[in-house]
Amino acid sequence: MTLLHTPPDALPADWYGAAPAPIGVDQAFNGYVAATVVHTLDRLGVWDRLAAEPRLDLADFVRSAGPAVRERVVREVMRAAAVCGWLRLEDDGDTAVLTDAGRETLRMRGYFTWAVGGYSDVFSGAARLATGEATFGDTLLRDEAMVALGSGQNDRSFMSTTLDDVLDGIDFRTLADLGSGISARVSRVVGARPGTRGLGLDISGPATELGHRTIAEAGLQDRVRAIRADVLDVCHREAHHDAIAEVDTVMSFFLLHDLLADPATRPHLFTRLREAFPAARTFVLADTMLRPEAEGSATLPVFSLGYELAHALMGVPLHTKETYEDLFAAAGLHPVRTVPFGTPHSWLYVLEAR
Repeated sequence: MTLLHTPPDALPADWYGAAPAPIGVDQAFNGYVAATVVHTLDRLGVWDRLAAEPRLDLADFVRSAGPAVRERVVREVMRAAAVCGWLRLEDDGDTAVLTDAGRETLRMRGYFTWAVGGYSDVFSGAARLATGEATFGDTLLRDEAMVALGSGQNDRSFMSTTLDDVLDGIDFRTLADLGSGISARVSRVVGARPGTRGLGLDISGPATELGHRTIAEAGLQDRVRAIRADVLDVCHREAHHDAIAEVDTVMSFFLLHDLLADPATRPHLFTRLREAFPAARTFVLADTMLRPEAEGSATLPVFSLGYELAHALMGVPLHTKETYEDLFAAAGLHPVRTVPFGTPHSWLYVLEAR
């Protein structure tokens, strides 16, 4: 996704909102280790196997995973998952059984793909960022493919149903997905709507490459294209001009805060977006917004702290729901529907251009 940089003084003073109850040292340490276990199980394909069949023979799994896979390491990771309560080991440790807690963790694994897979180097490099030994985007990077994959997993787990409900009320022929990641969302939406076409636009090369694979696996090469491009400059590329000119509906999910990062261009962002897609009359936009200062929650919801800290370290400010709505109005985009969207403090808007 496009990332613009702003100076640290652009970050709001109330960035972290109301303080919840303190997190215990045991929770902090064990949570860190447990998060790596969740991500390891995902990378090994264990969660996918357990989703298909909640009993897993470990020896069979290791054999099917390939000759290079080390059974001892797999068993130790599975044992750690059992200590966390996500699995129950039976038959002297040879069979892993998914628990109810494990089903919930499996459903929410996208958060861990995003954090551990995508941002672990950024989080662990916070001290180097603070001392000037590292610079984000230069000597310190996030894993863009893992960020995109985690977003896709979360979409399938608890956003797709809401999006499908919203899109059922929209008549579109050509749909553009801005910051499309691996093009999973646009492929799913177009695949379910015969006669439609789609574009997946993302500035990340690795994510776009994964997008080509996603589209091919869905058998949609004749209807969906993954394009590596800055979403606001794509209209100036001759190679994509005809495809862009056909877009009547634009959607974007969890990209807007990056596009709003530069205070110089922020007031005109949505006007530029309309200019980039001149035939578009419907915009389906969603983002995670700044946690309200007066929220007063006793505990931190999943994702919020990581989302806020990651973007603070990257120098990308977050904005309130009210700020988004003011910017929409200034660009002549009028909300016709607003619904909560999956992750905490996330909202989905259907806007009409007038």
